[in-house]
Amino acid sequence: MKSNVEKRCIEIGKYIKNSGATVRRAGTVFGISKSTVHIDVTKRLYEIDRELYYGVKKVLEENKAERHIRGGKATKEKYEKLKTADKS
Repeated sequence: MKSNVEKRCIEIGKYIKNSGATVRRAGTVFGISKSTVHIDVTKRLYEIDRELYYGVKKVLEENKAERHIRGGKATKEKYEKLKTADKS
């Protein structure tokens, strides 16, 4: 019988794999910290469901590769908003 932690790991893993969500987004959706999500999908999930683990790992690697792009966009939007607020 699977424990609650195992069930949570599988649920989070499926969510990340199917939606392409970040660890932070998954934490928000499941109401747990990003640290817990990270441990669940990188350590615990490996022992529970290796196939799902490798699917999640691929998504996390894509997210990590795109992280600097998302950060740059957020910074650009921030300064554009400040610029338009200054003109008002």
